[in-house]
Amino acid sequence: MKMSVGLDSVKIDRVAKCLRRERFLREVYAPKEQAQLEARGIPAQTAAGYFAAKEAFAKALGTGLRGFSLQEVWVEYDKLGRPRLKVTGRAKRLLGLRRTALSITHTATDASAVVLLYRG
Repeated sequence: MKMSVGLDSVKIDRVAKCLRRERFLREVYAPKEQAQLEARGIPAQTAAGYFAAKEAFAKALGTGLRGFSLQEVWVEYDKLGRPRLKVTGRAKRLLGLRRTALSITHTATDASAVVLLYRG
């Protein structure tokens, strides 16, 4: 089974500064993520984790942030609260038949995400 992995880490304070611009929220986060963030008062550590997940996905694909919109990749949670990636549009075409696995964590200063792409 061929796998690829992407890892990204983001400074939470950097994302907090970006969130002060309303345009950043609209352009980077999918509508479902925007709703999740707004329902919780837009916590910077959560927004940073979502951003790190998008970056990690792009790294696992090997494309960087080219060929798809950041809004085509978003984080949702299963019934147990485990994060998972949802992918649509051009990002889904790039993903092909591969499946994703996601882990997100944060400290007081940094948010990190790991994305695993695999077949099976």
